[in-house]
Amino acid sequence: MTGPRHNLRLTLIAMGLVAATQGGCIVGGVYAYKANSAAASLEQAKVLGADRLAGFEYYFAEANLEKAMEEAAEASYGDAILFCDLANEFAEKAIVNAKAAHESGGR
Repeated sequence: MTGPRHNLRLTLIAMGLVAATQGGCIVGGVYAYKANSAAASLEQAKVLGADRLAGFEYYFAEANLEKAMEEAAEASYGDAILFCDLANEFAEKAIVNAKAAHESGGR
């Protein structure tokens, strides 16, 4: 696995490790877990073509994941976790919508 999505996952993992070694060990670990989960859902959505078939949900999830990374970089892990949750929620919606489009022949 290579490319931008793989790099995003590695970045998230690295940020989680840094967070875990800083003062917010537990919160940083929660952030890393949630960010990784959201990135995986976003990757699955991309594979299903959600960027074309469920554009709003997909790009909203992507924007929230990017914002989560920004917040984590500033050690605002509580906010970062909230953005991860939003990213994961909308990535899952994008997956559902993309699957529905595939089933209805909307490829």
